[in-house]
Amino acid sequence: MTKKREKLFTEFPPISTEQWMEKITADLKGVPFEKKLVWRTNEGFNVRPFYRLEDVKDLKTINSLPGEFPYLRGNKKHSNEWWVRQEVKVKDAKEANEKALDILNRGINSLSFHLGKAEVTEALIETLLKDIKADILEINFTCCKKQIVKLAEVLVPYYKKQGYDLAKMQGSLNFDYLDKMLKRGFEVPEAADILKALFAALKELPLYRFVTVHGITLNNAGAFNYQELGYALAWGNEYMNQLAELGIDAAEAARRIKFHFGISSNYFMEIAKFRAARMLWATIVAQYTDDKEAAKMHVHAETTSFNLTVFDAYMNLLRTQTEAMSAAIAGIDSMTVVPFNTAYEKPNDFSERLARNQQLLLLEESHFDKVVDVAGGSFYIENLTVALAEQAWKLFLEVEADGGFLAQVKAGKVQEAVNASNVARHTNVARRKEVLVGTNQYPNFTELSEGKEPIAPKCKHCCGGNDTPQYATLNFDRAASEFEALRLQTEKSAHRPIAFMLTIGNLAMRQARAQFSCNFLACAGYQVIDNLGFKTVEEGVDAALKAGADIVVLCSSDDEYATYAVPAFKYLDGRAMFIVAGAPACMDDLKAEGIENFIHVRCNVLDTLKEYNAKLLK
Repeated sequence: MTKKREKLFTEFPPISTEQWMEKITADLKGVPFEKKLVWRTNEGFNVRPFYRLEDVKDLKTINSLPGEFPYLRGNKKHSNEWWVRQEVKVKDAKEANEKALDILNRGINSLSFHLGKAEVTEALIETLLKDIKADILEINFTCCKKQIVKLAEVLVPYYKKQGYDLAKMQGSLNFDYLDKMLKRGFEVPEAADILKALFAALKELPLYRFVTVHGITLNNAGAFNYQELGYALAWGNEYMNQLAELGIDAAEAARRIKFHFGISSNYFMEIAKFRAARMLWATIVAQYTDDKEAAKMHVHAETTSFNLTVFDAYMNLLRTQTEAMSAAIAGIDSMTVVPFNTAYEKPNDFSERLARNQQLLLLEESHFDKVVDVAGGSFYIENLTVALAEQAWKLFLEVEADGGFLAQVKAGKVQEAVNASNVARHTNVARRKEVLVGTNQYPNFTELSEGKEPIAPKCKHCCGGNDTPQYATLNFDRAASEFEALRLQTEKSAHRPIAFMLTIGNLAMRQARAQFSCNFLACAGYQVIDNLGFKTVEEGVDAALKAGADIVVLCSSDDEYATYAVPAFKYLDGRAMFIVAGAPACMDDLKAEGIENFIHVRCNVLDTLKEYNAKLLK
């Protein structure tokens, strides 16, 4: 077999990078390689179209193994198992317990109880955890900051009462006052006292983490990956500094910190993000303590809400599935998949079941739990990891040089930077540089909202308080929000505009432009009517008016627009809006004849459709 393999390889002589570049350059026929094939990421670095062994041979990051410092390849050595988590919101403890028991029988092994305004008592915890074997699960709690110490003080005696081995109990409490500042603009003045009390109350639960870094908050606000990672590192370092000032041992402090990251749809970048995160956090912790175990970053990942959509909502399943897959490959510790309908309604049994099964498919059918760091050694991902790490580290150092994360939050600099990214991404969505299938590209032409309304993000005081923010806050408008508002405006109007494709001339070009125009205009919820073609523009205009068209879109080739556009425009004579599909060389001449509307790939789709709505809707 070895001889056969060697003979096979000799038949395929190695090809150098120079030879590849010669072939690529020839195929590009004069188009610059850097302009055509090199991707400039939002993270600020370039990505080439191909990588080779020579691109990784000098990378120090490939020299470690899984389970070894600095943990780029993961904390785990023997498997890639993770906790499959689902949230349970607690309004009634008995009902929440029943739901928890039910989903535990459906594949979940990590529970996240959101207590909300529920008063924490021994009776509440006993009812909530009744018949739940907490020693073989991961049990997590989120509650009002003013009750979190009480929760810790109740939880430990309950576990003792059940006879659990406290040293093996796994889970978390969710305390992160910096997150509250970013979301609501409020400080938690008693934060230091709460932190000290939590360390004391949970001393007997060594595997419980309760100081949380919510990178997902930045993710849901539209932050780019390098921002989520860079700021999260500074966020965690802020807590390390504060805990040191409180006299907490550095290794103990690091063991109590957990990172809650979002997962967006930039598949390979997300894999790189989690790998880089572990490496960089280990580097930071190593400055505080020599305890290598304490330098392991504990990561909970959750699919982002930023790219969820109201229209064509089942597309959300595809988004969250690829997101979950990238996080699993990257070796996270636990994961939550957000139900597909979260953007417009309270998740129901059906959507929660699908969300659970998305993870179970990865575990039980795709066996993603069997291989540790399956992406390790990939020339592309290794380079992507290093490049992203460099950008995130640069941001981290900038934050530290400017007083640290808390100081930047108080000054509003973090909020300003992330909100700017939110605006930039909305602009990219408006121009289709960032695609949301079913929303700004390839919409379902016949879909109606059927009463669905977007749910605005909420973050209220759980314990009351002043509603006047002390600091700037983040903007959580989803990427699809403006397109959804536009489409709902169309749907609720007295008349839904009809767009008619007047296809004529060159067969290939008219079909391509009709398809483009249908997709373009359907993003606003217009009814679109495509056609096979007309012999004359007069025939096409007559057919459009007979169909009740509010918009007539001329679809042909650039050369033929000089012949067809003006006669069609004049024959229509203002009886409907006239649009030319494309940006022909004769555009200025057509404008001089009074033709105002052109749709093409360089358009801001959202602004164009808003302009049309203003003219058309009654």
